[in-house]
Amino acid sequence: MARISEETINEIKLRNDIEDVVNAYLPLKRAGSNYVGLCPFHSEKTPSFTVFPANGSFYCFGCGAGGDVISFIRRAENLDYPGAVEFLARRAGITLVLDDRDAAQQKKRRRTLEMNREAAAFFHACLNDPALGAAGMAYLRDKRKLSMALIRHFGLGFAPDAFGRLTDFLRKKGYQDYEMADAFLCGVSRQTGRNFDYFRNRVIFPIIDVTGDVVAFGGRVMDDSVPKYLNTSDTPAFKKSRTLFALNFAKKCCAEQMILCEGYMDVIALHGAGFENAVATLGTAITPEHARLMKRYTKSVIISYDADEAGQRAADKAFRQLGAVGLEARVLRMNGAKDPDEYIRSFGADAFRRLLEGAFRLEGILRNNDITTTDGKVKALEALENVIAAAPSAARREIYIGIVSETLAIGADMIRRDVEKKIRSSDRAQKRAESERIILASQGVGDRVNVDFIKNPQAAACEEKILGILLLHPEYLTKALRENAAPPPEIFFTAFGRKIYEQMLSYQGENFDISRLGESLTVEEVDRLTELRMRREALTDNTEALLSSLLETLRGATRKKELSTEELIRQKREAAQKKKNQSSP
Repeated sequence: MARISEETINEIKLRNDIEDVVNAYLPLKRAGSNYVGLCPFHSEKTPSFTVFPANGSFYCFGCGAGGDVISFIRRAENLDYPGAVEFLARRAGITLVLDDRDAAQQKKRRRTLEMNREAAAFFHACLNDPALGAAGMAYLRDKRKLSMALIRHFGLGFAPDAFGRLTDFLRKKGYQDYEMADAFLCGVSRQTGRNFDYFRNRVIFPIIDVTGDVVAFGGRVMDDSVPKYLNTSDTPAFKKSRTLFALNFAKKCCAEQMILCEGYMDVIALHGAGFENAVATLGTAITPEHARLMKRYTKSVIISYDADEAGQRAADKAFRQLGAVGLEARVLRMNGAKDPDEYIRSFGADAFRRLLEGAFRLEGILRNNDITTTDGKVKALEALENVIAAAPSAARREIYIGIVSETLAIGADMIRRDVEKKIRSSDRAQKRAESERIILASQGVGDRVNVDFIKNPQAAACEEKILGILLLHPEYLTKALRENAAPPPEIFFTAFGRKIYEQMLSYQGENFDISRLGESLTVEEVDRLTELRMRREALTDNTEALLSSLLETLRGATRKKELSTEELIRQKREAAQKKKNQSSP
């Protein structure tokens, strides 16, 4: 995104107090001049999320998430930088004034959405045309037993078995081939060079976001072609990892509970049977972004995946992902059907409703183990105690302990002791893992933000201290630039450090803060910069003299690395020459 005017960004931040914005997502308690609460971005029992009204920032001392109000909305709403700015602008009643580059990007997104709407209308018309959509209509009406009302409700369509029918249609509407390619609606044949429709001979499922825009499509093939399902890749208007099918409908009735399915047809069947709180991921496993998105709209999730082994493995993964963001999750176990669609068609909506009412992780474990045998009872107890130990509150653990005690005829005190032992063991394991993570992180191992750290930890650590001081005191850079004494970016060893420093230079150091980098950085990079600044805030010595000393140290570390590289090259050349001389007659 190109830069929105700095005056507009400042006005947006000024009229969106960070404590007010954050408090709409989680309850905050005053702690001196700051506010604390349970972090919405990771699961925790003790508050480590802190809001600093004095400088309009937040930081989680548990997971490292941090930044300003724009960064918070990026994470909380799963938005990119321009989306977060627009969100806050609407909240404050501010009209955005965009520059040329930003206007061009917005136009590209708008054109994609308009083109998707035209494509959705085209697919729907084809489905209702007996000459074009007979196969699709037969599949939906005869095989899947969908009513016309349900087909219209979801805007289902059909892509004819022709190479260029949609492409020709969109061309007549004024869209260019490259726009269709960007929107994942058409491609170019490597053999003939001709354009072709991506979706052919497929039932089409339009993907509609919560604002009502058609952002993507899913297509189910009518023959044995592969892939069976074809889904839109990421486009200017669509991110697969941040979108849920049918959330535009489910958001109206899922405040207490949401049903998570594997596929489009499961969701449509559930909505048709009256379960309008059902959603699905889009041909991909659940992601942390999906989990956070669901947390925005509901308090609990019932995972209704296929009953086969693969489906249950995926359900267990989803259970963990949802629990990680603090959502209560339940896994639905179905007997006599492979998926929700088949279950409803076989046993009816009332039977599925009763299944939902009894859907609970504890019950699933009890159903899968024969507790009339000693071995089955022991296995069930072990699994149940693991679930209880993972419960987020002591009150909920007590309820579960009571249920298990009564069901298995085992004393509650014995179960409670086992659970407490598991909790202590888990806490110790987490502390060990965290200590190992901190040690490895200090060495740059597994650093996804600053991937070059491990190559030269001394130089990288020095860079981070320099960046922290400059983030805390941008006036140092302003003064250096004014005196033509600012060091060149080349002294930075890591690509990350060099990138950030170059960004600072582009602003000439004046009135610089982290939020001004947000448009060109990922949220993880903003987190790192927030952490670097906070490290320096906790120290007393952040003087220009220290900055000069660190810059000299960095120059020395970089030179040492360069010399080491040159020496290595020299040694390789000498070895090669020696080998050549020995082989000469």
